[in-house]
Amino acid sequence: MKFHILAVGNKMPDWIREGYMEYCQRMPKEAELLLVEIKPEKRVGSKNTRQLLQAESERIQTVLPSGCYIIVLDESGKQVTTMKLAEMMDRWMEFGQDVAFIIGGADGLHQDIKQMAHEKLALSAMTLPHGLARVLLAEQLYRAFSINRNHPYHRA
Repeated sequence: MKFHILAVGNKMPDWIREGYMEYCQRMPKEAELLLVEIKPEKRVGSKNTRQLLQAESERIQTVLPSGCYIIVLDESGKQVTTMKLAEMMDRWMEFGQDVAFIIGGADGLHQDIKQMAHEKLALSAMTLPHGLARVLLAEQLYRAFSINRNHPYHRA
């Protein structure tokens, strides 16, 4: 099974890339993490926010693997505990369906992307930098997998 992280934003600082890779490399092949960075639309000229989000939405849809269970990360989404995420992961793995997590850019996500999602989750009630969100998501996925495999990484 694969966990796809589709993230609007590229040219991340080294600490973001290194943090993400730390958890990506820890995940076993049976729960592989795959990151797709999506070039954000340039915030120059006369384009309004709706047009920017539309352009990014089209890029997201182009790289979205077919047949995935789609989860949008959004500050208005449902907050879940790590234990609940572990339960959700167990269910996804049981069904064998790949999961795509979508992280928007500076202006969020177009409504079309939000509407195609099966679920909307929030990593925090606080606003996070989008690069940090991918690191936090990767860590939480690794932690959830560790919980499900009784690995000592997670200590309650």
